[in-house]
Amino acid sequence: MDDRDSSTWPASTSLVGRDADLAFIQSFFGNSDVQGAALLLSGEAGVGKTAVLDAVAANAPGDGVRVLRAAGVQFEADFSYAGLNQLLIPLFDDFEVLDVVHRDALRVAVGIGSGPAPDRLLTSTAVLLLLRLLSARTPLLLVIDDLPWLDRATNAVLGFVARRLIGSHVGFLAASRDGSDSFFESSGLSEYRLQPLDDASSAALLALRHPDLSPAVRRRVATEARGNPLALVELPVALSAEQRTTLTEVPAVLPLSERLQNLFASRVAHLPAAGRDLLLTAALEGTGDLASIEAAVAGRATVDDLVPAERDRLVTVSPHNRRLFFRHPLIGSAVVGMATAAERRRVHRALADVLRDQPERRAWHLGEAAVGPDAAVAALLEEAAHHRLRRGDALGAVTALTRAAGLSTVAADESRRLAEAAYIGADAGGELEDASKLLAGARLVHPTGQESLHAAAASAFLLINKDGDIDTAYRLLVGAIEAGDHGYDASDGALVEALHTLVLLCWYGGDPKLWQPLLTFVDRLTPGPPELLWVLTRTFADPARTGPAALPGLERLIADVGDDPTRVVRIGTASVYPDRLGDFRWASRRLVEQGRAGTAPVRRYLGALMHMGLDYYQLGRWDDAAQLAAEGLSLCDNHDYRFFAWYFHYVQAVVAAAQGDAQTSAALTEEIVRWATPRGAHGARFFACHARALASLGNGDYEAAYQHACALSPPGIVAPYVPIAMWGTMDLVEAAVRTGRHTEAAAHAAAVRASAMPQLSPRLELLTLACEALTSPDEAGTLLFQQALSLPEPERRPFDVARVRLFHGERLRRLRAMAEAREQLALALEAFQRLGARPWVMRTAAELRASGQSAPSAIRPGPVALTAQELQIARLAATGLTNKQIAERLFLSHRTIGTHLYQIYPKLGITSRAALRDALHELDADY
Repeated sequence: MDDRDSSTWPASTSLVGRDADLAFIQSFFGNSDVQGAALLLSGEAGVGKTAVLDAVAANAPGDGVRVLRAAGVQFEADFSYAGLNQLLIPLFDDFEVLDVVHRDALRVAVGIGSGPAPDRLLTSTAVLLLLRLLSARTPLLLVIDDLPWLDRATNAVLGFVARRLIGSHVGFLAASRDGSDSFFESSGLSEYRLQPLDDASSAALLALRHPDLSPAVRRRVATEARGNPLALVELPVALSAEQRTTLTEVPAVLPLSERLQNLFASRVAHLPAAGRDLLLTAALEGTGDLASIEAAVAGRATVDDLVPAERDRLVTVSPHNRRLFFRHPLIGSAVVGMATAAERRRVHRALADVLRDQPERRAWHLGEAAVGPDAAVAALLEEAAHHRLRRGDALGAVTALTRAAGLSTVAADESRRLAEAAYIGADAGGELEDASKLLAGARLVHPTGQESLHAAAASAFLLINKDGDIDTAYRLLVGAIEAGDHGYDASDGALVEALHTLVLLCWYGGDPKLWQPLLTFVDRLTPGPPELLWVLTRTFADPARTGPAALPGLERLIADVGDDPTRVVRIGTASVYPDRLGDFRWASRRLVEQGRAGTAPVRRYLGALMHMGLDYYQLGRWDDAAQLAAEGLSLCDNHDYRFFAWYFHYVQAVVAAAQGDAQTSAALTEEIVRWATPRGAHGARFFACHARALASLGNGDYEAAYQHACALSPPGIVAPYVPIAMWGTMDLVEAAVRTGRHTEAAAHAAAVRASAMPQLSPRLELLTLACEALTSPDEAGTLLFQQALSLPEPERRPFDVARVRLFHGERLRRLRAMAEAREQLALALEAFQRLGARPWVMRTAAELRASGQSAPSAIRPGPVALTAQELQIARLAATGLTNKQIAERLFLSHRTIGTHLYQIYPKLGITSRAALRDALHELDADY
């Protein structure tokens, strides 16, 4: 069967991602300097060659070109000149333009005349003359599909003609499949290989043809199809309704539609039985390890039986690492599809015997070989799932647990395993729709049983990510922990995971009362809580009081962070408020890189982006922080992690505030508050207060800054269980001093000194000393400023240090110590300019001038500056195009478009796509 697919594709979708290919072909034949041209189009089966030929043929008449078409058909390959007949049918009445000899020869060749068979050279010359004569009146384009399947005689004529078109008004465009044997002599002719679609175009085609596929299944299909348009369109056809929406239901080897099976199986069917056995074993083995494959087929086949498959370009064998690779994954799928269920089970059992030293893979093959419930195999799969999770393979763990549930002999075990799979999927895997279905399945299997902790934790996570509220999720999880039969055993994995989820719920809730049950649960763990959980509750809940005691444990955890994504993110969470994110930045960066490569769980990828965004903000790498936030927002959008978007909005808001873009910061914080308030996510509202206070300080609106800072923490107390209150202490004291509230400022400075803040990190000690200095008499305050500025590693907190230098310079100027004041102010100005902190640049420059030193002109906020590419993307998005449609036009990935948009929104002072049109109108007016 050929790979022609355009006849069944709507015109709107058949050429997704082919603009560049069509532009090349058009320019090739439209070059006025070259009259007459021949181009051979090649590509793998199903890559869309026929669709491209159809598009070229459809567009040609608009340019005044007449199209002649032919296509190779296997059953006509033995009929001489059958292809020529097909090509020249529209010209039969025009044969009269030829002289008698050539006319009669051509009529006999195509079967409309009688007489002896003509000489091949005479026939070829007749065709060439006919085409040249007719093209003098109307340009011609010969479009030939499946060139290798044309009969030998026609191929010879077309090869003769294609080499003699120069100077004519005849074009020749022919397509053939990679690796096809042909009688057509192509040497010396121009060739163009049609490549598979890129990622963005693949995603766009899948979305258009199969909008009902879940995003996770769509990504899986795209991975298997490798940009092959026919595969992208046909692979989902073979999936059941459940498989189309649930990734865990999709088999390890994708089934093929009848059309794809015919296309790829035809290349395998003729192989000897031993070769097919080897290929089936290789397809089910999955890694291509030739040693394992050979061991599994021992006595039935040897590696030499692969020779015919290698000759037919179905597989390659690397001599360097002895691995077998299918030329295309669908060849392996076709091999599996041709095998019977019994044959597949036999191969899985053989592979399980070979892989006894690899328990995870052995468990998987045993599971695939099972024909009914099997408690022993289910237990092996459950253990394998836990190994996969520790390696960061969350989706692999979910799949193994789901299979283990299917093999369970007891309903309670099946429900428990499905619930754990749901929790992993929600907490780490990034496939919330799958998690929801698994959770529903767990309840359906065992409706009368007590809900497991995994089920409760999964329910809580899913609840907050949809339209539920924090309070309901919190009560659900606390109730499940209190009712559980775990005995507070610290080795109970489900209990420990539930407690980690509860930590986050307490933090999101922002209410001190939420923490007490959690801390009680942790204290009851026997023989004691895991170190990571204990450290987390001390450094993340109320670090201003309990953090220092956990620092030795945190240092041990950082030193032994390892590569488990869950552990990396949780240690990062424990490190946020003690300012230790920079100590294992390498681990977070590695996790982000793995996420970008698709090898890390999405939820953990998001966590690493959050931590790196905060880390880079503190380091003064504000553009990088904003870019990471944009990446995180795009990821939230793509995977429907709506709950976490506020965190990335905060990073954008605090960067905008520090840079003096109060309008953008205000829009972002309003979005956080609007989203968080009805859900009871008061912890998110505190972050908005912090960004608002900083923006108001930059604007010089000290009254507003004071009010926002007080909403974060009342003066005179470092708010308990609101750890971000530590970050706003200097803001509150500065705003209080500048609004004449000296009593409140002094009370807050004293509260900060009485807390554990200065023991947590040099940055927090810097803030503590600055608060004391701002509220101390002149000389005493100067000494405190000097002490603050002598703390180690000031480069790790450049913005805070520059602000303290500004305060110090202001104090010194009032004390008439002008030389010392100018020194501090000059250092502060240089830092603010480097950071792009415009309001503080202007304030510092004014102080320098007041000290008697001329200063550079203050930086004034100018019109919004978008790059040329950002402006192009914004304008396309404002017209209503989707990210995928924009990506197709600009030859970028849809993820890149999403990242750009989330960087554009803050620049324009908006938070959503809906506001783009008005914002762009205002931008045009500014210019």
